[in-house]
Amino acid sequence: MAKNKMKSHRGAAKRFKLTGTGKLKRAKAYKSHILTKKTAKRKRGLRKATVVSAADLKRILRALAK
Repeated sequence: MAKNKMKSHRGAAKRFKLTGTGKLKRAKAYKSHILTKKTAKRKRGLRKATVVSAADLKRILRALAK
């Protein structure tokens, strides 16, 4: 009997992108509301994506079925 493929966690699939070198990109937090008190420099920095930490990498890759 054929083994079923594992489905990816759709919520995680929308939030993380795999880079060419196998790292995971994610969006930064604290950019959705209460933006008036944050400086322009701080908000600009939050636009850029960042890499997922090594501690979380294995867990998230499992959710993405990779």
